[in-house]
Amino acid sequence: MSEVRVPALPESVADATVLTWHKQPGDRVSRAETLVDLETDKVVLEVPAPADGVLGEIKAQEGELVTFDTVLALITEGAAPSAPAAPKAAPAATKPTPPSTRQAPPSAAPEPAPAQEPVITPAARRLVKEMALDPSQIHGSGKDGRVQKADVIAFLDERERQAPEHSDEHLLEPQPPASPSLTGEAGRPEQRVPMTRLRARIAERLLEAQRNAAMLTTFNEVNLSALMTLRKRYKGRFEEQHGVRLGLMSFFVKATVEALKRYPVLNATVDGEDILYHGYYDIGIAVSSPRGLVVPILRNCDQLTMADIEGGIAEFATKAKDGSLSYEELTGGTFSITNGGVFGSMLSTPILNPPQSGILGMHKIQERPVVENGEIVVAPMMYLALTYDHRIIDGREAVQFLVAIKELLEDPALLLLGV
Repeated sequence: MSEVRVPALPESVADATVLTWHKQPGDRVSRAETLVDLETDKVVLEVPAPADGVLGEIKAQEGELVTFDTVLALITEGAAPSAPAAPKAAPAATKPTPPSTRQAPPSAAPEPAPAQEPVITPAARRLVKEMALDPSQIHGSGKDGRVQKADVIAFLDERERQAPEHSDEHLLEPQPPASPSLTGEAGRPEQRVPMTRLRARIAERLLEAQRNAAMLTTFNEVNLSALMTLRKRYKGRFEEQHGVRLGLMSFFVKATVEALKRYPVLNATVDGEDILYHGYYDIGIAVSSPRGLVVPILRNCDQLTMADIEGGIAEFATKAKDGSLSYEELTGGTFSITNGGVFGSMLSTPILNPPQSGILGMHKIQERPVVENGEIVVAPMMYLALTYDHRIIDGREAVQFLVAIKELLEDPALLLLGV
């Protein structure tokens, strides 16, 4: 017998929740095949089979809390699943058929082997279940043909191409799991759904930020005409040369890093009675995932090219959808950027990501009439919001920091010249 145990959990994670069993007792399993998913407040861990054999007793059911080295199940190595004994036929009530009219028993034909179920990531599996899809029809683009959530979305996009009026954008947002029954009065149904570990952790950290920081938000607006013109002129050559799309986020990351160099207290954290100044620039990029908002960290941004930044953000977005972000990619960070504009937000007050002291909020680009050189022109405008910890950051520094970002974005040449 081999024991399936809870692997080492990420640092500062005390326990995990058994999320999904992919095999049931009696099923044949192969070494390194994913048996069960464990959900922590940061990531989903896939626990593989330690050996070839047959899955025996499951000792931790879905929804149970487990800790490091807890036995999850047992595997009988090298065993074949036992077939249930066929029930004995009841004796016939009629007389036996004469030999001359008896039919010869049909020859036993070999049964076709059942089709092997494709390997599916946890996020993809949940979406397949929600949409009642056949996973065998979905082409997997991951390692060894693994089906990722992006593959499921691509499959749905292809299926819905004949009906363009239907949108699948909602698939990128968390969906409540189906409930077998509703409660409440007639005509006033209610549904109770437990928080995921990640959602509970998000709630905990937001309350922690409000309790432990003196948050204040300052606003400004930026004219993106020059930036949009520059991007339009070079985005084709940029994508052809670097293989990644030239978005706006790389400009905002570059401008943020330059502004942090000018006002280093925005890149600092409170450590007890001290202020800890960081000499590096690890920027958290808020990304929406099926399990909630996550903030993976783009490290050493002052040393990255525009292509490096765009490629890193694209990789984070893919991993967030697939639920494959690692714990290391979600820890640390000295400053964060969040873009509510992709959902249509015009203005908001972002909340700090503890223990960071600042977060920049981007919003929807909206063409508005503005005055330039005494004339009214139409320009692509965006509101910017900076939430900061007023315990260590004065209003003057916060306002000047945001003005510096505004100036750098309105004249992108300043980013290249370093002035």
